[in-house]
Amino acid sequence: MPVSKAGTLFIVEHMNNERIRELKVEHITKRFPGVLASDDISLTVGEHEILALVGENGAGKTTLMNIIMGLYQPDEGHIYINGEEVNFKSPNDAFAYGIGMVHQQYMLVPNMTVLENITLGMKESWRTTKIDTAMVRTRIAEISRKYSLHVDPDAFVWQLSVGEQQRVELVKTLCLGAKFLILDEPTSALTPQETDELIRLLDNMSRELSIIFISHKLNEVKALSHKVSILRHGRVVFNGSTKDYSPKEIAALMTGHEVETTENTESPCEGAPALTIKNLCVRSDRGFLALDDFNLEVRQGEIVGLAGVSGNGQRELAEAINGLRKVESGSISFFGEEISNKTPHEVIGLGMGYIPEERNTEGIVPSMSIKENLILKDSEASRFSKAHILKEKEIEDYAQAARKDFDIRSPHINIAAGSLSGGNIQKVILAREISRNPKFLVCVYPIRGLDMGAAEFIHRQLLDLRKKGVGILLISEELEEIMNLSDRIAVIFKGRTQKVLMRDEANSSRLGILMAGVKEDE
Repeated sequence: MPVSKAGTLFIVEHMNNERIRELKVEHITKRFPGVLASDDISLTVGEHEILALVGENGAGKTTLMNIIMGLYQPDEGHIYINGEEVNFKSPNDAFAYGIGMVHQQYMLVPNMTVLENITLGMKESWRTTKIDTAMVRTRIAEISRKYSLHVDPDAFVWQLSVGEQQRVELVKTLCLGAKFLILDEPTSALTPQETDELIRLLDNMSRELSIIFISHKLNEVKALSHKVSILRHGRVVFNGSTKDYSPKEIAALMTGHEVETTENTESPCEGAPALTIKNLCVRSDRGFLALDDFNLEVRQGEIVGLAGVSGNGQRELAEAINGLRKVESGSISFFGEEISNKTPHEVIGLGMGYIPEERNTEGIVPSMSIKENLILKDSEASRFSKAHILKEKEIEDYAQAARKDFDIRSPHINIAAGSLSGGNIQKVILAREISRNPKFLVCVYPIRGLDMGAAEFIHRQLLDLRKKGVGILLISEELEEIMNLSDRIAVIFKGRTQKVLMRDEANSSRLGILMAGVKEDE
């Protein structure tokens, strides 16, 4: 078995070719300061088996997977492969056994190309005097063709959307020869058609390997997995056969109560225009026009959902509206005032709220505390400061209330926001933006990574804002979310408005076809 000793990796080479017939974790416990992340967890995954691991945000799912991958060391417990105990000191040890993981927070180097990122992990491409990039490029092309996972090997990671980065992660893991896959929210940035394709792909792949599949999308859990295990507060509270339970029953087991679907049942909105976008042209980081003559209008008290495959201009649109990206031409009118190329500070001052796509780098300052992140946009406001001195008591009270109201799972409000789980980081951002009482809200994937209970809560918050007359631009690839919340739904394709539909005109099939670029007959 691979173990690290004195800084050197010792690997039993024959393990690279041995099938993983069973992976078992027994009595795994992991503690962090103030948090018991894994509490006596035992699980087993057999050969050709797909195990769904579900639970609310902060339940300990990702921590457990990071232990299996050698990123964390357990305080107690053991891991067995094919009945033999293993001791993974690093991801290299796990890779040596053929275990690969696609993380929810991507493990990519932003200022390197896709090819360079994949080369980093493929040690067989390393030569004494030269790295064999041609071999890596060929391998990427093979994997891309085999699994219909297109990636551009020469694109820099920082230029890619979240969905594109996710595809890179999956291609990288497959290029490394994974025989046991751990997937942490793999479908969060895919269209329904792409999700169906991925589920078919993973189902076929299970004939060759085993899979642990972490997801909050219980319909996908039902469609893909053989077994389901539920974590709550770091403990396994349920194990069972997936076929014996409906998604609604799994949700109730996960949260401890019935989860209701939140829907917009109000009459179509007739408010005045809040955001009007005309003939907008904006360039991507790679220099081409990501938005090319884009048009859209959102009224006060209206939710307009923007549906589209990741990488079709959604990120550039959100950044242009919020002053984070230069507008080449066209106009963005906010309550009658032109805001194209205004600074972010000016846009915020006009009452714009923004939930960005990339929560870790754009939504929070990871090294700052929760309470500091909650007042990032208002630290100079009289409510929180006087003569440039922060009012600690007011900030403390505000942060404690936000933590409670938005169910931010943390030991206290003074820990670094970057130490939270992905879903809890999202709650910090949502708490900050919604609590500011914005005049308008741009939401980019607001429930990405959130469990069903948290998503239900956030959706209620958005509908409450709508009732207060706030206009909302909801950018999402979750078609169920868009159809449930939106008054109107716009489809974006290659930077242009493909079509705008009323809520009762839309269904997932019709939207999926439009998202693929197929125009309907006028």
